[in-house]
Amino acid sequence: MILGIGTDLANIDRIQGTLDRFGDRFRNRVFTETEQRKAERRKDVAGTYAKRWAAKEACSKALGTGLAMGISWKDMAVSNLRTGQPVMHVTGWARDRLDAMTPPGFEAVIHVTLTDDHPWAQAFVVIEALPAKE
Repeated sequence: MILGIGTDLANIDRIQGTLDRFGDRFRNRVFTETEQRKAERRKDVAGTYAKRWAAKEACSKALGTGLAMGISWKDMAVSNLRTGQPVMHVTGWARDRLDAMTPPGFEAVIHVTLTDDHPWAQAFVVIEALPAKE
């Protein structure tokens, strides 16, 4: 069953401007070390950050809270499988919220997809509840 859906569209040029203006202050407030390492290795640094920004926004919407209800930016983090597929990890308040919205006897799975076409980066998140494995 679907527990939540969220999407977000981020402007890559806006993220670049924020990186130029605030640098590490912005990076360290919003992105985990793993996300920062990934972005800084990429040719399109701002595009990589923009996709992750959009993913965090989309995840907070799928959790039904937005970012106003106590979720920290770093409570949601994107990494990639060896295949390149993005994976969303939640900790802290985001994990607590996910656990609270997952019915007993089910396990939550967060699906995330990212795309970009300059100047836009987009993320789509679906939270699904699957029967718990015994």
